[in-house]
Amino acid sequence: MSAPATRPGRVTRQAQHRVPPAAGAAPRPHTPLHRRTPFSIGFFGAIGALVAWWLGGVLLSIGSILVLVVVAMFLAVGLNPAVEWLGRLGLRRSLAVLVVVLVFLGAVALFLVALVPVIADQISLIVDNAPTWFRRLQNNSQIQRLDTRYHVLDKVEGFVTSKSFGSTVFGGVVGVGLKLLSFFANTFIVVVLTLYFLSTLPKVKRASYRLAPASRRERVTDLGDQILHNVGAYVSGAFLVAMAAGISSLVFLFIVGLNQYAVALAAVVTILDVIPMIGATLGAVVVTAIGFATGVETGLYCLIFYVAYQQFENYVIYPRVMSRSVDLPGSIIVIAALVGASLLGVIGALLAIPTAAAITLLVRQVVVPRQAVR
Repeated sequence: MSAPATRPGRVTRQAQHRVPPAAGAAPRPHTPLHRRTPFSIGFFGAIGALVAWWLGGVLLSIGSILVLVVVAMFLAVGLNPAVEWLGRLGLRRSLAVLVVVLVFLGAVALFLVALVPVIADQISLIVDNAPTWFRRLQNNSQIQRLDTRYHVLDKVEGFVTSKSFGSTVFGGVVGVGLKLLSFFANTFIVVVLTLYFLSTLPKVKRASYRLAPASRRERVTDLGDQILHNVGAYVSGAFLVAMAAGISSLVFLFIVGLNQYAVALAAVVTILDVIPMIGATLGAVVVTAIGFATGVETGLYCLIFYVAYQQFENYVIYPRVMSRSVDLPGSIIVIAALVGASLLGVIGALLAIPTAAAITLLVRQVVVPRQAVR
């Protein structure tokens, strides 16, 4: 029986292994090792996890500084429309930045000067009324029963007269002093960074837009300008809404008879009204509490006024002022404010709404059109 024929020029696998390579021929390249082995995947995955953990620790360690930088950038973008408006009037940008920052700092200083007398008056009032309150507690039948059973008043008196009370109060005073020092230091850092960001904002924008590919740079520039314009419009709108609340509170307090506290309480309402969702309620609670402390009738007037004004602000003033800057559904505003407040407190609540507006803008103008094409 004859052997099976093979095609010319074709070598069988057995013959290929038997035939030695010719002299001077290059050796056959070896098959590389498979890189997707469980060991290599686990090794590089562990390295990536360690690097991510290290970067997370670094971000946490500088988290407070990053918050100050973000706040300064937010303030710079919010104050930029005023700077551009002064620039259109003929002022140089450096001089316009100086004027806007001085006006802003002057408003903050006016608020502090107006608030300090109220705090001093209320503290002195509490100190003057404390003995009366303590005597009322001693004469209260429920407090007497608790004192007979648990010796509450004796324990309070013993704590006040002990040495630990002095150290606790001193530690508390030192703690408050350190917090005030930290507050002023952070305020100084934010002011300096805001000045730098305001003065160099056009250069920063141009440098940032150059990082985008040339084919998409025009689109990125357009979206970036829209986001910055919306943030600035939001800050201006929030300022107008807060000023409306403060001026209306000032007029009401003069009418209702709280003349000595009118300016300070109006400043408190103005500052607190900037905080989304809860700011207006906090300001109303403060004014109403002082109104009740002055007289029951005054407190009732304050309660009725702020309930009515908040409805007017929520359904008339706020939608008309914010319609051009923050085009967001009410549910998104509430969710954004809650998430921002849970992450960064008051600062997070302030930054949450313009951030949500920027994300919504990108979704509407980038993601949705791409989905429509596909």
